[in-house]
Amino acid sequence: QVQLVESGGGLVQPGGSLRLSCAASGFTFSSYAMIWYRQAPGKERELVATVSSPGSSTSYSDSVKGRFTISRDNAKNTVYLQMNRLKPEDTAVYYCNRRPVTARSYWGQGTQVTVSS
Repeated sequence: QVQLVESGGGLVQPGGSLRLSCAASGFTFSSYAMIWYRQAPGKERELVATVSSPGSSTSYSDSVKGRFTISRDNAKNTVYLQMNRLKPEDTAVYYCNRRPVTARSYWGQGTQVTVSS
């Protein structure tokens, strides 16, 4: 079965950096585009970044463009999110998933990112 384990979150000051990881198993990782989402308290889940199955193409939400970088290592079945110049509004639980996301998609536990001084 599909398993997604996010890690790397924590408490960081504004302007700081974090690198999130998502270890995937239970499916052919290299065949799927991967997505990072986030959900802040009281808000809907937001798509943050997408990377194509070979890793050659990426896209970002306007709110993180220029600050976040998504990448993947298909040999390790892992997708990453490098987050730089973090802002308090980046505070959220971050999740990864494979595309397409449907109502039946499995979700991992996520990793909490808190940006605060």
